[in-house]
Amino acid sequence: MLHIPILRHGQPYESVDKVEIVHHATGEPVAQVSQANAGLIARDIKRMDHDVLESFKVKELIAMCRRAADVFLNGTVDIGGEPQDFDGYVKALSSTTGMPYAYCRTNARKIHRTLDEIDVILAGLTRGFDLSILDRGFGDDEGRMLSWYREARTFGAILPSNSPGVHSLWMPAVALKTPVVLKPGREEPWSPLRIIQSFIAAGFPAAAFGFYPTSHGGSSTILTEVDRAMLFGDASTTKAWAHDSRVELHGPGWSKVILGEDAADEWEKYVDLMAASIAANGGRSCINASAVYTPKNADKIAEALAQKLKTVAALPAEDPNAQVAAFANPAMAERMNAAVDAGLAVAGAEDVTQRVRGTPRLVKQGRLAWLLPTIIRCDRDHPLATREYLFPYAAVVECPAAEIPDAIGQTLVGTVVSKDRKFVRACMAAGHIDRLNVGPIETFKLSWDQPHEGNLFNLLYRQRAFQIDVPEPEAMVAFP
Repeated sequence: MLHIPILRHGQPYESVDKVEIVHHATGEPVAQVSQANAGLIARDIKRMDHDVLESFKVKELIAMCRRAADVFLNGTVDIGGEPQDFDGYVKALSSTTGMPYAYCRTNARKIHRTLDEIDVILAGLTRGFDLSILDRGFGDDEGRMLSWYREARTFGAILPSNSPGVHSLWMPAVALKTPVVLKPGREEPWSPLRIIQSFIAAGFPAAAFGFYPTSHGGSSTILTEVDRAMLFGDASTTKAWAHDSRVELHGPGWSKVILGEDAADEWEKYVDLMAASIAANGGRSCINASAVYTPKNADKIAEALAQKLKTVAALPAEDPNAQVAAFANPAMAERMNAAVDAGLAVAGAEDVTQRVRGTPRLVKQGRLAWLLPTIIRCDRDHPLATREYLFPYAAVVECPAAEIPDAIGQTLVGTVVSKDRKFVRACMAAGHIDRLNVGPIETFKLSWDQPHEGNLFNLLYRQRAFQIDVPEPEAMVAFP
């Protein structure tokens, strides 16, 4: 059986303690994954070479990222001592996560694009200053003297299993000269390990990478021992670290499509926009819409969305028409289904999709379980108005336009469809919308030159006030 090792400073290590990950459909073992204990993780982080990437110029790291992009999408890398090509990666990823092959490939293209266009992403993160300043530590940029130093000697990421596209958020750290320590999702070691091996094949030193499958205790050790970190998880997971400024949190997104009065009058034009925002990528991302807010016609909108999504079926992952993922852990699907049903027991909500579709939300075949798209029509104060799940789910809420900017609450991505300047400006002034799309832009369409949900560069680096007295400005270039 395939063995997936720990990577200690880039070197494979087999642990006595292993867990088995199985095929979501058959239950047959796919791989054994070595587990790192907290003591080993703490020792390795303390011994990590913090400056292993400092000898490279940023432009060299950018070029290496582009080479890594090609390796990731087109190359063959070593995974547990066995060669893995791209098709093998897709098959492995789908096998343990239940994600349709089509979505595996879509997410892989996001990873490839992040690496291939890393210069654009870094420009967005740094607001476009001359990146050679990071090589010298200071420099003149359009008449401004700038100096930055790296606070994060090591950077850690606690990663999920739900969507490989999230890896686009941590990968720029490597181009910013920061060694990384990764804890993969239990069912999804494939993407971070393939990314690391692609980086190494492209010329990055192996010592810049740590890969530690581990328990919750090991995850806490990573977050405690690294200088800066990124944590993915549900609200209960992220809550414990909410007041630690070293940790950038990526929890529920509660992303939304928001219609102004004018757009609500023409709601039929935006059904495809709303449906795609809800259901793209199997509804598994924090940038999928989990609510639609409208000042009118909520009943008609909910009905139209239910009709649009009612044809989505429970299909095997390898079926090219598969649009929702089977749950690798069927009990998780059952718990989510029960949570939605419990919410529906509270007055003021209806599962419109279930009525329109005429079949249950939960579909089980053998050990497989799927949750089909669910559109809830409910009041703004109903418990189901503020829920987010790992399948296509959204509440349609009617609310006076003047109250919508405050009523929507925390929102990772808000797509505001309206030509009413006053309404748009009110949404622009809402500090609880992290990323704002104005116009008919799907919530999952991100602009790569702008960060969302935090700024990785600001997490890793700190700007200092800096002055230098040199006889000639040119001397700065040669200054050590």
